[in-house]
Amino acid sequence: MAPAIQFELSQPPSDAVSSLTFAPESPTLLLVSSWDKHAYLYDTQDQESGGKLIEKYEHRAPVLDVCFGADDNEAFSAGMDWQVKRIDLKAGEQTVLSTHGAPVKSVVYSKEHSLLISASWDSTLHFHDLKNPQKEPTTITLPAKPHSLAITASKLVVAMSSRLVYIYELKPTAMLASQANGAISELKPWQQRESPLKFMTRDVACMPNGDGYATSSIEGRVAVEWFDPSTESQARKYAFKCHRQPNADETVDIVYPVNALAFHPIHGTFASGGGDGIVALWDANAKRRTRQYQKYPASVAALAFSSNGKYLAIGVCPGFENGQEEYTGEGATHVYVRELGENEAKPKEAKEAKGAKEA
Repeated sequence: MAPAIQFELSQPPSDAVSSLTFAPESPTLLLVSSWDKHAYLYDTQDQESGGKLIEKYEHRAPVLDVCFGADDNEAFSAGMDWQVKRIDLKAGEQTVLSTHGAPVKSVVYSKEHSLLISASWDSTLHFHDLKNPQKEPTTITLPAKPHSLAITASKLVVAMSSRLVYIYELKPTAMLASQANGAISELKPWQQRESPLKFMTRDVACMPNGDGYATSSIEGRVAVEWFDPSTESQARKYAFKCHRQPNADETVDIVYPVNALAFHPIHGTFASGGGDGIVALWDANAKRRTRQYQKYPASVAALAFSSNGKYLAIGVCPGFENGQEEYTGEGATHVYVRELGENEAKPKEAKEAKGAKEA
Protein backbone atom coordinates (compact mmCIF):
# COMPACT_ATOMS: atom_id res chain seq x y z
CA MET A 1 0.00 0.00 0.00
CA ALA A 2 1.38 3.41 -0.97
CA PRO A 3 2.07 5.71 2.00
CA ALA A 4 -0.44 8.45 2.71
CA ILE A 5 0.63 11.87 1.52
CA GLN A 6 -0.75 13.36 4.72
CA PHE A 7 -2.02 11.93 7.99
CA GLU A 8 -3.18 13.25 11.34
CA LEU A 9 -1.65 12.31 14.69
CA SER A 10 -4.19 10.19 16.57
CA GLN A 11 -3.35 11.58 20.03
CA PRO A 12 -2.83 15.33 19.62
CA PRO A 13 -2.47 17.81 22.50
CA SER A 14 -5.70 18.74 24.27
CA ASP A 15 -5.16 22.49 23.79
CA ALA A 16 -3.47 24.81 21.31
CA VAL A 17 -0.11 23.91 19.76
CA SER A 18 2.61 26.48 20.47
CA SER A 19 5.52 24.90 18.56
CA LEU A 20 6.67 21.84 16.60
CA THR A 21 10.17 20.55 15.93
CA PHE A 22 11.62 17.38 14.38
CA ALA A 23 14.63 15.62 15.88
CA PRO A 24 18.05 16.45 14.38
CA GLU A 25 18.86 12.82 13.53
CA SER A 26 15.53 10.97 13.33
CA PRO A 27 13.22 12.40 10.66
CA THR A 28 10.13 10.76 12.18
CA LEU A 29 10.66 11.92 15.78
CA LEU A 30 8.48 14.96 16.47
CA LEU A 31 8.37 17.16 19.59
CA VAL A 32 5.26 19.30 20.18
CA SER A 33 4.60 21.92 22.88
CA SER A 34 1.12 22.93 23.96
CA TRP A 35 -0.91 25.30 26.07
CA ASP A 36 -2.23 22.19 27.90
CA LYS A 37 0.98 22.31 30.05
CA HIS A 38 2.69 19.40 28.28
CA ALA A 39 5.41 18.69 25.76
CA TYR A 40 4.71 15.63 23.58
CA LEU A 41 7.15 13.28 21.86
CA TYR A 42 5.80 11.33 18.87
CA ASP A 43 7.16 8.75 16.47
CA THR A 44 5.38 9.58 13.20
CA GLN A 45 6.61 6.52 11.33
CA ASP A 46 3.42 4.46 11.55
CA GLN A 47 1.14 6.56 9.37
CA GLU A 48 -1.80 4.14 9.30
CA SER A 49 -2.25 4.28 13.07
CA GLY A 50 -1.71 8.05 13.19
CA GLY A 51 1.77 7.93 14.65
CA LYS A 52 2.73 6.83 18.16
CA LEU A 53 2.75 9.00 21.27
CA ILE A 54 5.99 8.00 22.98
CA GLU A 55 5.79 10.22 26.05
CA LYS A 56 4.16 13.30 27.60
CA TYR A 57 6.24 15.68 29.75
CA GLU A 58 4.14 17.62 32.23
CA HIS A 59 4.96 21.24 33.12
CA ARG A 60 3.51 23.59 35.72
CA ALA A 61 2.10 25.99 33.12
CA PRO A 62 1.55 26.23 29.35
CA VAL A 63 4.66 25.37 27.29
CA LEU A 64 5.40 28.07 24.71
CA ASP A 65 8.36 26.54 22.87
CA VAL A 66 10.54 23.42 22.61
CA CYS A 67 13.72 22.51 20.76
CA PHE A 68 16.03 19.51 20.57
CA GLY A 69 19.55 19.67 21.99
CA ALA A 70 22.77 17.88 21.15
CA ASP A 71 20.98 14.67 20.13
CA ASP A 72 17.54 13.08 19.80
CA ASN A 73 17.37 12.32 23.54
CA GLU A 74 17.82 15.90 24.77
CA ALA A 75 15.26 18.70 24.56
CA PHE A 76 14.68 22.13 26.07
CA SER A 77 11.42 23.87 26.90
CA ALA A 78 10.25 27.39 27.64
CA GLY A 79 6.95 28.40 29.15
CA MET A 80 4.51 30.43 31.16
CA ASP A 81 6.11 29.26 34.43
CA TRP A 82 9.05 31.59 33.57
CA GLN A 83 11.43 28.61 33.47
CA VAL A 84 13.87 27.22 30.93
CA LYS A 85 14.16 23.44 31.33
CA ARG A 86 16.30 20.62 30.00
CA ILE A 87 14.33 17.43 29.37
CA ASP A 88 15.97 14.01 29.25
CA LEU A 89 13.53 12.49 26.75
CA LYS A 90 14.44 8.90 27.62
CA ALA A 91 14.45 9.18 31.42
CA GLY A 92 11.73 11.83 31.51
CA GLU A 93 13.73 13.95 33.95
CA GLN A 94 13.40 17.74 33.84
CA THR A 95 16.09 20.13 35.09
CA VAL A 96 15.55 23.88 35.49
CA LEU A 97 18.42 25.72 33.77
CA SER A 98 17.27 29.26 34.54
CA THR A 99 14.30 31.36 35.60
CA HIS A 100 13.34 34.60 33.87
CA GLY A 101 11.26 37.41 35.33
CA ALA A 102 8.27 36.74 33.06
CA PRO A 103 7.02 33.97 30.71
CA VAL A 104 9.66 32.57 28.34
CA LYS A 105 8.50 32.84 24.73
CA SER A 106 11.27 31.13 22.73
CA VAL A 107 14.20 28.77 23.07
CA VAL A 108 16.81 27.79 20.44
CA TYR A 109 19.89 25.55 20.55
CA SER A 110 23.19 26.06 18.70
CA LYS A 111 24.98 22.75 18.26
CA GLU A 112 28.01 24.55 16.79
CA HIS A 113 28.56 26.45 20.05
CA SER A 114 26.81 24.17 22.61
CA LEU A 115 24.73 27.21 23.45
CA LEU A 116 21.09 27.42 24.51
CA ILE A 117 19.38 30.79 24.13
CA SER A 118 16.05 31.69 25.71
CA ALA A 119 13.98 34.85 25.17
CA SER A 120 11.50 36.11 27.76
CA TRP A 121 8.78 38.73 27.90
CA ASP A 122 10.86 40.35 30.66
CA SER A 123 12.89 41.70 27.68
CA THR A 124 15.97 39.59 28.33
CA LEU A 125 17.90 36.81 26.63
CA HIS A 126 19.60 34.07 28.66
CA PHE A 127 22.67 32.44 27.12
CA HIS A 128 23.35 29.02 28.66
CA ASP A 129 26.85 27.60 28.11
CA LEU A 130 26.04 23.88 27.99
CA LYS A 131 29.73 22.94 28.04
CA ASN A 132 29.66 24.27 31.60
CA PRO A 133 26.09 23.61 32.77
CA GLN A 134 26.95 24.46 36.38
CA LYS A 135 27.50 28.10 35.39
CA GLU A 136 24.72 30.63 35.68
CA PRO A 137 23.45 31.90 32.31
CA THR A 138 24.59 35.23 30.91
CA THR A 139 21.73 37.74 30.66
CA ILE A 140 21.48 40.24 27.82
CA THR A 141 18.93 43.03 28.16
CA LEU A 142 16.76 43.80 25.14
CA PRO A 143 15.13 47.15 24.30
CA ALA A 144 11.70 45.57 23.73
CA LYS A 145 9.67 42.41 24.27
CA PRO A 146 10.89 39.50 22.07
CA HIS A 147 8.33 37.72 19.90
CA SER A 148 10.47 35.09 18.15
CA LEU A 149 14.02 33.70 17.82
CA ALA A 150 15.76 32.01 14.89
CA ILE A 151 19.29 30.71 14.52
CA THR A 152 21.91 29.79 11.92
CA ALA A 153 25.34 28.22 12.45
CA SER A 154 26.79 31.68 13.08
CA LYS A 155 23.95 34.09 13.88
CA LEU A 156 20.95 34.66 16.13
CA VAL A 157 17.96 36.74 14.99
CA VAL A 158 15.73 38.30 17.66
CA ALA A 159 12.43 39.78 16.45
CA MET A 160 10.88 42.18 18.97
CA SER A 161 8.00 44.57 19.41
CA SER A 162 8.35 48.14 18.08
CA ARG A 163 9.47 46.51 14.78
CA LEU A 164 12.98 45.97 16.17
CA VAL A 165 15.21 43.15 14.87
CA TYR A 166 18.58 42.43 16.52
CA ILE A 167 21.13 40.13 14.89
CA TYR A 168 23.91 38.70 17.09
CA GLU A 169 27.03 36.85 15.99
CA LEU A 170 27.15 33.63 17.99
CA LYS A 171 30.92 33.19 18.30
CA PRO A 172 31.60 36.26 20.48
CA THR A 173 28.31 35.66 22.30
CA ALA A 174 29.32 32.08 23.12
CA MET A 175 32.72 33.30 24.34
CA LEU A 176 30.99 35.81 26.61
CA ALA A 177 28.71 33.11 27.99
CA SER A 178 31.66 30.80 28.71
CA GLN A 179 33.58 33.52 30.57
CA ALA A 180 30.77 35.12 32.53
CA ASN A 181 28.90 33.50 35.40
CA GLY A 182 25.44 34.91 35.88
CA ALA A 183 26.48 38.38 34.72
CA ILE A 184 24.23 40.90 32.99
CA SER A 185 25.86 42.04 29.78
CA GLU A 186 25.22 44.99 27.51
CA LEU A 187 26.46 43.07 24.48
CA LYS A 188 25.69 45.07 21.36
CA PRO A 189 24.12 43.27 18.39
CA TRP A 190 26.12 42.78 15.21
CA GLN A 191 23.28 44.48 13.36
CA GLN A 192 20.21 46.41 14.49
CA ARG A 193 17.34 46.68 12.01
CA GLU A 194 13.81 47.95 11.73
CA SER A 195 11.37 45.45 10.28
CA PRO A 196 9.79 46.48 6.98
CA LEU A 197 6.54 45.02 8.33
CA LYS A 198 4.45 47.76 9.92
CA PHE A 199 2.54 45.50 12.31
CA MET A 200 3.58 43.09 15.06
CA THR A 201 6.04 40.36 14.09
CA ARG A 202 4.60 36.89 14.64
CA ASP A 203 7.48 34.62 13.55
CA VAL A 204 11.04 34.61 12.22
CA ALA A 205 12.91 31.81 10.42
CA CYS A 206 16.45 31.63 9.01
CA MET A 207 17.54 30.38 5.60
CA PRO A 208 19.32 27.00 5.83
CA ASN A 209 22.36 28.38 3.95
CA GLY A 210 22.75 31.08 6.62
CA ASP A 211 22.39 33.97 4.17
CA GLY A 212 19.28 35.61 5.60
CA TYR A 213 15.88 35.26 7.19
CA ALA A 214 12.15 35.79 6.79
CA THR A 215 9.73 37.45 9.19
CA SER A 216 5.93 37.38 9.25
CA SER A 217 3.37 39.72 10.76
CA ILE A 218 -0.17 39.71 12.11
CA GLU A 219 -1.21 41.72 9.04
CA GLY A 220 -0.86 39.13 6.28
CA ARG A 221 2.66 39.95 5.14
CA VAL A 222 6.07 38.29 4.96
CA ALA A 223 9.45 40.03 4.57
CA VAL A 224 12.62 38.39 3.24
CA GLU A 225 16.01 39.90 4.11
CA TRP A 226 19.71 39.07 3.79
CA PHE A 227 22.41 39.44 6.45
CA ASP A 228 25.04 40.90 4.10
CA PRO A 229 24.99 44.66 4.86
CA SER A 230 26.25 45.65 1.39
CA THR A 231 24.04 48.01 -0.61
CA GLU A 232 23.69 45.41 -3.36
CA SER A 233 22.50 42.71 -0.96
CA GLN A 234 20.15 45.02 0.94
CA ALA A 235 18.56 46.06 -2.34
CA ARG A 236 17.32 42.46 -2.71
CA LYS A 237 15.11 42.55 0.37
CA TYR A 238 11.37 42.63 -0.19
CA ALA A 239 7.99 42.10 1.50
CA PHE A 240 4.79 40.67 0.09
CA LYS A 241 1.12 40.22 0.92
CA CYS A 242 -0.26 36.74 1.60
CA HIS A 243 -2.89 34.83 3.62
CA ARG A 244 -5.72 37.07 2.51
CA GLN A 245 -9.14 35.87 1.44
CA PRO A 246 -11.89 37.87 -0.31
CA ASN A 247 -14.98 38.59 1.78
CA ALA A 248 -18.44 37.26 0.87
CA ASP A 249 -19.14 39.81 -1.85
CA GLU A 250 -15.46 39.91 -2.91
CA THR A 251 -15.19 43.67 -2.41
CA VAL A 252 -12.32 43.59 0.10
CA ASP A 253 -9.75 41.11 1.37
CA ILE A 254 -9.96 39.66 4.87
CA VAL A 255 -6.41 39.82 6.22
CA TYR A 256 -5.10 37.00 8.45
CA PRO A 257 -2.01 36.77 10.67
CA VAL A 258 0.92 34.77 9.30
CA ASN A 259 1.60 32.70 12.41
CA ALA A 260 4.37 30.38 11.27
CA LEU A 261 7.36 30.19 8.92
CA ALA A 262 9.73 27.28 8.23
CA PHE A 263 12.53 26.89 5.68
CA HIS A 264 13.08 23.61 3.86
CA PRO A 265 16.53 22.38 5.02
CA ILE A 266 17.68 21.25 1.56
CA HIS A 267 15.90 23.29 -1.11
CA GLY A 268 15.77 26.62 0.75
CA THR A 269 12.13 27.28 -0.10
CA PHE A 270 9.93 28.17 2.85
CA ALA A 271 6.44 27.44 4.13
CA SER A 272 4.05 29.94 5.67
CA GLY A 273 1.00 29.15 7.78
CA GLY A 274 -1.82 31.59 8.43
CA GLY A 275 -4.94 32.29 10.40
CA ASP A 276 -6.87 31.46 7.24
CA GLY A 277 -5.99 27.77 7.69
CA ILE A 278 -3.74 27.82 4.62
CA VAL A 279 -0.15 26.55 4.21
CA ALA A 280 1.78 27.86 1.20
CA LEU A 281 5.28 27.16 -0.14
CA TRP A 282 7.43 30.03 -1.43
CA ASP A 283 10.64 30.43 -3.43
CA ALA A 284 12.42 33.24 -1.57
CA ASN A 285 14.91 34.02 -4.34
CA ALA A 286 12.43 34.01 -7.21
CA LYS A 287 9.70 35.76 -5.13
CA ARG A 288 7.17 33.12 -6.14
CA ARG A 289 4.56 30.98 -4.49
CA THR A 290 5.22 27.45 -5.67
CA ARG A 291 2.38 25.59 -3.94
CA GLN A 292 -0.71 26.05 -1.79
CA TYR A 293 -2.32 23.23 0.16
CA GLN A 294 -5.95 22.61 0.95
CA LYS A 295 -7.55 24.65 3.71
CA TYR A 296 -7.10 23.19 7.19
CA PRO A 297 -10.01 23.13 9.69
CA ALA A 298 -8.63 25.99 11.83
CA SER A 299 -5.76 28.46 12.08
CA VAL A 300 -2.24 27.17 11.32
CA ALA A 301 -0.26 27.80 14.52
CA ALA A 302 3.11 26.12 13.87
CA LEU A 303 5.18 24.50 11.10
CA ALA A 304 8.34 22.38 10.98
CA PHE A 305 10.28 20.48 8.31
CA SER A 306 12.14 17.28 9.20
CA SER A 307 15.94 17.38 9.02
CA ASN A 308 15.95 15.39 5.75
CA GLY A 309 13.26 17.61 4.24
CA LYS A 310 10.89 14.71 3.64
CA TYR A 311 8.16 15.68 6.13
CA LEU A 312 6.28 18.84 7.04
CA ALA A 313 4.47 18.98 10.41
CA ILE A 314 1.51 21.34 10.70
CA GLY A 315 -0.06 22.38 14.00
CA VAL A 316 -3.69 23.48 13.62
CA CYS A 317 -5.93 24.97 16.34
CA PRO A 318 -8.47 27.75 16.73
CA GLY A 319 -6.99 31.23 16.65
CA PHE A 320 -8.64 34.50 17.53
CA GLU A 321 -9.79 35.03 13.94
CA ASN A 322 -13.35 33.96 14.76
CA GLY A 323 -13.77 36.44 17.59
CA GLN A 324 -14.18 33.90 20.40
CA GLU A 325 -14.62 35.58 23.76
CA GLU A 326 -13.42 32.53 25.66
CA TYR A 327 -10.57 30.91 23.78
CA THR A 328 -10.00 27.18 23.93
CA GLY A 329 -8.28 24.71 21.67
CA GLU A 330 -9.72 21.73 23.55
CA GLY A 331 -10.94 19.07 21.16
CA ALA A 332 -10.16 21.28 18.17
CA THR A 333 -6.37 20.89 18.02
CA HIS A 334 -4.83 18.80 15.23
CA VAL A 335 -1.29 17.91 14.20
CA TYR A 336 -0.82 16.81 10.59
CA VAL A 337 2.31 15.29 9.06
CA ARG A 338 2.69 15.66 5.31
CA GLU A 339 5.08 13.44 3.36
CA LEU A 340 6.52 15.59 0.61
CA GLY A 341 6.94 14.39 -2.96
CA GLU A 342 10.45 14.42 -4.41
CA ASN A 343 9.96 17.77 -6.17
CA GLU A 344 7.25 19.22 -3.95
CA ALA A 345 9.45 21.74 -2.14
CA LYS A 346 11.92 22.42 -4.96
CA PRO A 347 12.09 25.93 -6.41
CA LYS A 348 10.25 26.20 -9.72
CA GLU A 349 12.34 28.70 -11.62
CA ALA A 350 10.19 28.71 -14.73
CA LYS A 351 6.88 29.06 -12.95
CA GLU A 352 4.97 32.32 -13.22
CA ALA A 353 4.68 34.39 -10.05
CA LYS A 354 1.55 33.55 -8.03
CA GLY A 355 0.41 35.16 -4.84
CA ALA A 356 3.60 37.04 -3.95
CA LYS A 357 2.45 40.60 -4.34
CA GLU A 358 5.22 42.91 -3.24
CA ALA A 359 4.04 45.25 -0.53
